[in-house]
Amino acid sequence: MDHFGGLDVSVKETSICIVDDTGRIVKEVKVASEPEALLKVMGNPTYRFKRIGLEAGPLSQWLFSALAEADMPSPSASNCRSRIATRLAAITKLR
Repeated sequence: MDHFGGLDVSVKETSICIVDDTGRIVKEVKVASEPEALLKVMGNPTYRFKRIGLEAGPLSQWLFSALAEADMPSPSASNCRSRIATRLAAITKLR
């Protein structure tokens, strides 16, 4: 089963929403906005990511690089500012 991830990034915390290919939310969590914290969740072998959406902002390049180095699918940058927009992006736009 394919998975899609949406990352809503702020300076202190990043909200992660992971949905399966049917659009069902399988994980929703907040972690520190640091590569290690993101990879702890995103690197779980249970998830087979097809796409990842990453909110564009001051930390995006740093987090983008960490995900790329971990062989995650290349994140798509977005200017979305709300959690709902990130969730919708993960469900619809990233398919």
